[in-house]
Amino acid sequence: MKPEDNKFADVPLRVKTWIYIIIVFALGISHPVAMTIFVSWISYQCFFEFSRMFKIYASPVFPSLLIGFLQFFLLYFFNIESYFLYSFLISILIFCRFMLSGTPKKQLYGISLALLICFFSFPHLLWIRDKFDGLAAIIFIVVVTELNDVFQYLMGKFFGKHKITPHVSPNKTLEGLIGGVFLTIILSNILGYFLLETSILNNSILGLVLGISGFFGDIFMSYVKRKTGVKDTGTLLPGHGGLLDRMDSLVFNAPLFFWLFPLLIK
Repeated sequence: MKPEDNKFADVPLRVKTWIYIIIVFALGISHPVAMTIFVSWISYQCFFEFSRMFKIYASPVFPSLLIGFLQFFLLYFFNIESYFLYSFLISILIFCRFMLSGTPKKQLYGISLALLICFFSFPHLLWIRDKFDGLAAIIFIVVVTELNDVFQYLMGKFFGKHKITPHVSPNKTLEGLIGGVFLTIILSNILGYFLLETSILNNSILGLVLGISGFFGDIFMSYVKRKTGVKDTGTLLPGHGGLLDRMDSLVFNAPLFFWLFPLLIK
C-alpha cells in the first residue's frame, strides 16, 4: 500500500484519544478549584515534557511536581497581578540557579521556554474561566483552538499540495492553513452566537486571529521538537504524542484570547 493510500490510518486512534481528552477537560473545568488543579497538572506535565526533550533532569518527576505545586499555590492564593509578580520572581530564581551551576545553553533555553509556557501561557485558561463568568468562554477558546488544529489537519490531508513550512513541519500546507482558518471562522460564529452572544464581525475576528495564532503555536512547538531531535513531546496521548503536542496552539491562543476578547465586547 502506498503511503498516500494509508494517510488516514491514525485517525481512529486519534478519535479514541479525543474521547478521553474531552472527558478530562469536562471534569477539569467543572469547578473553579478543579480548574486550578487542572491547570496545575498541565504545568506539571508540560514541565516534565520539556525536561525530557531538553534532557534537563535525569529524572524529571520531582522537579515537575514542584512546578505543579507552585502553580497551584500561586493560582489559588493570589490574584492575577500578584501571580505575575511572584511567578516572575520564582522563574528568575530557577533560571539563575541553572545558569550559575554552568548549565549548557541548550538546557537554559529549554528551562526558559518551560517556565514561560507553564507560568505565563497556560494560567490564562483559569483566568478566562474566572473573568468571563463561567464555562462559556473557556469552552469557546478550547473548542475553537483544538478544532482549528483538526480542521487544518484534515484540510491538509484532503487538499494539501503546497508545503508552507517544509523545514520545520513538513506536513503543514497552505491549503490546510487556509481551509482550516476558514472553517474556524465559521465555527467561531456558531459557538460565539450561542456561548458569547457577540456579533458576527467580532466572532469572525476571533476565528481569524485564533486560527492563524493557533497555526503559529503549532509551528513554534514543531520548531522546538526539531531543535531537540524528537518526533513528539511525549507519549501521554496515543495518536497525538505528548500534552504539548495537543496543547501547542493554546500556548499563544490562551493569552491572546484573554487580552483580546474584552476589547471586542466593549
